[in-house]
Amino acid sequence: MERNNEDELLSDRGLPPYIMREVLECNPLSTFIPTEFQGRGAVTSEALSMLEASSYQSLPLSLMMGINGALFLQPLANYGHQEAKETVFNRFLKKKNMGGLMITEPDYGSDALHMQTGFNYSEETGSYNINGLKHWAGLTGWADFWLITARGYQENGDLGRDIGFFVHDSTNGGIEVLEYYKNLGLYMLPYGKNKVNIEVPAAYRLEPKTTGVTMMLDILHRSRLQFPGMSTGHLRRMMDEAVNHCRERFVGGMSLFNYDQVVERIARLQTYFTVSSAMSFFTSTHVPLKQDTSRMDVAANSIKSVVTDYMHEASQSLLQLVGAKGYRLDHIAGRSMVDSRPFQIFEGSNDILYQQITESILKMMRKAKVMNLYQFLSSYSLTENSAEFFKSSLDFTIDPKMAQRKLVQLGRAIGRMVSMEMTIKMGESGYNSDMIANSLKVLRTEIQSLISGYSYNEEALVVEDFEDHSSWLKLVQ
Repeated sequence: MERNNEDELLSDRGLPPYIMREVLECNPLSTFIPTEFQGRGAVTSEALSMLEASSYQSLPLSLMMGINGALFLQPLANYGHQEAKETVFNRFLKKKNMGGLMITEPDYGSDALHMQTGFNYSEETGSYNINGLKHWAGLTGWADFWLITARGYQENGDLGRDIGFFVHDSTNGGIEVLEYYKNLGLYMLPYGKNKVNIEVPAAYRLEPKTTGVTMMLDILHRSRLQFPGMSTGHLRRMMDEAVNHCRERFVGGMSLFNYDQVVERIARLQTYFTVSSAMSFFTSTHVPLKQDTSRMDVAANSIKSVVTDYMHEASQSLLQLVGAKGYRLDHIAGRSMVDSRPFQIFEGSNDILYQQITESILKMMRKAKVMNLYQFLSSYSLTENSAEFFKSSLDFTIDPKMAQRKLVQLGRAIGRMVSMEMTIKMGESGYNSDMIANSLKVLRTEIQSLISGYSYNEEALVVEDFEDHSSWLKLVQ
């Protein structure tokens, strides 16, 4: 076996130390560190291109880089004290350290604002005492530093509403791994449950510009806006693997490329790659390091939810094209299917993000006193061009009290219209016109189908006593 056989490496848990050394030797994480701390400048386009290059080779490796960059180094660069930044950035550059983020708790995932990890400040020691239970933090047991979230205790002993972020040096102890999870995919990254009982110096608490919740929104939105770094490389790999397989594979005496259904699948893969590239273009041109993204919810939630849906659909499509031999952990198709799936769950479950997209649009419509959907979207900067393709379908007065499932359905359509807008804008900047034209065709079909589904008003409900008269076998006896 070759020393770096990709299929063998990625089907085993963890990563051999020599691989990690080789990866970190060229300082890829320096792309997230400002020049004043000897980094490469934290230029968004460079960070995204680094994530893209790594995700083409390995999606879990790119996620590892993304966790370090978007969820640790960038928050520290924007909100950290000088002392903390100097120490941590120096150790990342000189000692190849890594950092992760702990937000999620066993009973508080999507409901993270009600986390139970709490902190107290001690005047005597000038430090914060933080206690709680965290889980599903990528790099569990590996990270040299952790960015840990907690809520402050009030005088009555209850936890307050605001959230604090604290940088903890793992060498100081206090984090006990209670359990390592057997994650279904992403074998390279360790996940688990951590008991937190730590003391953090005051200088290692991040300083919000307004509130801790707003700071958390900025951190999470910035991270979601950078998902295209990971997705573009992954989608290019899915596209390349599919094209190469279909060129070489003959069925019924002719190349798979001669089958119309195969052509349709590959056209979709090319669309997913093009749309993801457009999102990278958008983030690179709109989100420098110092940009406050706390109010960029529609762009961030659209990018994250749509592109992660595309990542999983692309993996499913490659597996369908490759067939049985792809249904293995040591094959890129099977591995990608399980590795891409959690991207639709972490950092905001896609169903919730789609709902939030619609709620954000409704809030803006009420503020503008415009309740006709086409009228609003055709004047909204993130959909002004794409809305024109759906004028007749969107020309209706929206129901602000629609059911939750309708909020999600409409959010799926609007998220793809935002993605279509980004694709149009990238096309105007000189991107391959054939890829743009093809992508717009696929997006129009997809969005039209989603709007039609939204307009259909028959709603299925849960049948409570479903076991009564629900045995087909009794009907034939």
